[in-house]
Amino acid sequence: MGNYIKDRKPDTDEWMPFSGLEDSDTLPAGDIYVPLEEWLKNREALLTRNSRLGVLLNNTDDPAALVPDLDRLDLVVLEFPKMADGRAFSQARLLRERYGFTGDIRATGDVLHDQLFYMQRCGINAFELGEGEDLTSSLKAFDEMTITYQPAADEEFPIWRRDGK
Repeated sequence: MGNYIKDRKPDTDEWMPFSGLEDSDTLPAGDIYVPLEEWLKNREALLTRNSRLGVLLNNTDDPAALVPDLDRLDLVVLEFPKMADGRAFSQARLLRERYGFTGDIRATGDVLHDQLFYMQRCGINAFELGEGEDLTSSLKAFDEMTITYQPAADEEFPIWRRDGK
């Protein structure tokens, strides 16, 4: 699965992608995440599991579809199919700021060093680095900028409204 960062530290990815549920007897043990379509189709069966559960959103999926169940999910995985497609940035901000999701939000796909700082500002806290990305240099990306002007998921106020900074 490549290099994995969670909460700005190297980590072990314990989550397994899963799809193709035919009946509740085919559910694997452990922490799984399923595509949104699978979640909507088999929600009740998936909720009977005793392990952590997550949902994968393609960048064309509406995160509002998860609102009724966000308190039951531990992870939302956002797909970044290519660097020039930033729709998952908006999905992350909606999940954190509008819908109040407090679980992990993971970026997967074409996740590059140059995007990590901005992904974090949007509320993403876990990163499955793209192929060829170096873990050590990617960890430095979070500290490359020290001043932010706009409010975001990681800072409620714009710079001119922050006290003592």
